[in-house]
Amino acid sequence: MTTPPTASELGLCLCHSCGLACDMTDAPHECERCGAPLHRRKTNALARTWAYMFTALAFYVPANLLPVMNTKMVGNGADSTIMSGVLEFWEAGAWDIALIIFIASIAVPGIKFVALTLLLVTVHRDSLWARKERSKLYRFVEVIGYWSMLDVIVVALVASLVKFQALADIEPRAGILFFGLVVVFTMLSAMSFDPRMIWDQAPAPSQNEEDMDEVASH
Repeated sequence: MTTPPTASELGLCLCHSCGLACDMTDAPHECERCGAPLHRRKTNALARTWAYMFTALAFYVPANLLPVMNTKMVGNGADSTIMSGVLEFWEAGAWDIALIIFIASIAVPGIKFVALTLLLVTVHRDSLWARKERSKLYRFVEVIGYWSMLDVIVVALVASLVKFQALADIEPRAGILFFGLVVVFTMLSAMSFDPRMIWDQAPAPSQNEEDMDEVASH
């Protein structure tokens, strides 16, 4: 069973801005509909994806070790990291809020690191393994990436609301800055990766196809 032709085999290139399938026969540099630059593949996609991901990993350590906010109640202040905040909500019986913050702030960045590393390594090795599933994995990484900002939003909202209380005060700490940088750089890493590279390596012919070609040659 023959595989359908790829866009490059048909001389087509998809515009990143408007989604138009552009004819690349005369090697145009711009989309004929919106004027955006055309690239068969994103420029230096692998190098930029690795660079952004390693930068995010570097910020991920202080984001989890440093406090993200300081809570003052009647003059007594205490710093809270992401994990300590999760534990406080859990011990207070708010397990749903604790679970949401844990998933958005700790699990999601970890999943993105693992998924992007898998995609990058398999593309580097020209792997034919589970290409359709890897394409779905990339789309999944894109979808969940924006939810990582939930912790930053929670701290901002809580700090603004508590400001109205006379006996309490909440201030953001350095950890929330590093966590915001983690989110930004993981999003840039996902945006830099070109999922079309998953399909660049042509699949090896099956035994049946080789036998058919041999019969046809005779």
